[in-house]
Amino acid sequence: SYFCSTTHPQGARPPQLVDKCIGSRIHIVMKSDKEIVGTLLGFDDFVSILFKSDACCPEITPEGRRITKLDQILLNGNNITMVRHISCFRYFDLLLTVSSKSSL
Repeated sequence: SYFCSTTHPQGARPPQLVDKCIGSRIHIVMKSDKEIVGTLLGFDDFVSILFKSDACCPEITPEGRRITKLDQILLNGNNITMVRHISCFRYFDLLLTVSSKSSL
């Protein structure tokens, strides 16, 4: 797993970095190339991720943007290839904003 952080403390391990993101919005890339954005509730020693019920799976399809909302979800750490704090990846913030406005 890889963790992107705007401040990457020297010697910090991935679990220490993920711990700093509890309560923040994060972006996950899975081995299947599926991407999930949501608020981090917690994680375990294997960096399995527990999301709050605001998680979603944004996709760009030939028909346009599609966002699948997810209930509270636990992702197996073995299937996670990348974890980013949402400030590193503003595209999904924009995508979520556009989507929520269009559904009003």
